[in-house]
Amino acid sequence: MVHGSALVPSERLAARLGRWAQGDGTLAERLARAVAALIENGELRPGDRLPAERALAQAISVSRGTVVAAYGLLSEDGLVERRQGSGTSVAGSAPPAARTGRVRRSEALFSALPSSIDLLRGVPQMPELAVKLVSDHRPALDPVLLAETDPAGLPLLRDRIARQFAEEGTPTTPEQILVTHGAQSAIHLLIGELVSPGDVVLTEEVTWPGLSDTVRLRGGTVHGLPVGPDGLDVAALEEAMVRLRPVLVAVNPHHQNPTGTRMPQASRRRVAELAAVYGVPVLEDRVLAPVSFDGIVPPTLASLRPDAPVVVAESMSKWAWAGLRIGWLRADPVLIRRLRASRQLADQSTSVPAQLLALDFLDHAGELRREVATHHARMLELLRELLAEHLPEWRYTTPKGGLSLWVQLPEGSADELIGLAAMRGVAVAGSGAFAAAGSDDDRIRIPFTAPEAMLREGIRRLGEAWRESLRRAADAEGRITTR
Repeated sequence: MVHGSALVPSERLAARLGRWAQGDGTLAERLARAVAALIENGELRPGDRLPAERALAQAISVSRGTVVAAYGLLSEDGLVERRQGSGTSVAGSAPPAARTGRVRRSEALFSALPSSIDLLRGVPQMPELAVKLVSDHRPALDPVLLAETDPAGLPLLRDRIARQFAEEGTPTTPEQILVTHGAQSAIHLLIGELVSPGDVVLTEEVTWPGLSDTVRLRGGTVHGLPVGPDGLDVAALEEAMVRLRPVLVAVNPHHQNPTGTRMPQASRRRVAELAAVYGVPVLEDRVLAPVSFDGIVPPTLASLRPDAPVVVAESMSKWAWAGLRIGWLRADPVLIRRLRASRQLADQSTSVPAQLLALDFLDHAGELRREVATHHARMLELLRELLAEHLPEWRYTTPKGGLSLWVQLPEGSADELIGLAAMRGVAVAGSGAFAAAGSDDDRIRIPFTAPEAMLREGIRRLGEAWRESLRRAADAEGRITTR
């Protein structure tokens, strides 16, 4: 939002509060919870001055008394300081993320009961070709090779990954590659190296929670930027880079998780230019880039501006086998050496048998990616048919790739719907699990990776839960009207 002691504009705060008025408690209690969430997530920072009571009341269409009461509740909890003549400011001198032990957002994506229909995780079924490659795998059992424990990965695999980057338009040397236990391990290593307590990381306003949680574990602050139909708002990115001086920008420009957006060429090039001009590293998450329904797999940001400090994270989890846990980073060789040293302290090295199997997958990467993309394009069409049948009011933009659909509810609370769905044995995640900071509480992510029968039944039950939420809302409105 605003760093330092600047005044937070009432219109901007109102926009970030989302659907704060829904939920339990009085209006003042709900407003206080919404502001507290922005403070705890680091979007409102120590020293930021909140809008005057009357200005905020006008912006969110409530009485001044409601805002006064909400500020009073925040003051009682020690989250804000109120001084006569100076207004209300966010309390503290240290980043909230460095001193709080809140529940991680990513936990919501792994909380399905064993008996539930799991529409939480976007983990694709293993392609038939990948199953065959595992069955036919016969690695050369070279004693020297099997004893290899280089934290950066097997030389053979690093060379093969570098060649794949080059074939796809990004000239790369093996010295620029670090093999990891999947993309999440790669992200964790990079953030551990670059982020210190109090540092700011810029990312999309809704993003993979494994990124935002890792930043907060380091004591950093995650600042979310607007996402439109074409992905990240690049103008907002530049403004935030100038104002907040981040140590890292993390973007998911290709079939973004969860929105499914794909950034156009001009926007991708501009992100690379900003990284070069301001000298701020950019983490480019390409995990979902190969799952493309129209066959278009955009080049890396690193290829668009070779002098930009772009770090590329990829893995095989979405197009070969999630259980293999093989991923990698492409970066400047100096940074790779630093990360290699950090890797020695974390988990030493990656499984040699897994790396040898990864070589087989890379040799068939084109076929595997086409199989996964073709299957999930069909599953997306099935999901759209099911939504038209059971949930015709819900709105979404059809993605050009990826593994999930980002659906907007026309009314009501996503959190409430998630609870009603759980009562019907369906586990699904909403806005709160992916929000970098505050949440509008009006979105549901629906992966189309489940088996067909499970997806059909899951959407049918979601339809039941939605209709129940509408009945509850109508009953509540009726009670208010008759008072």
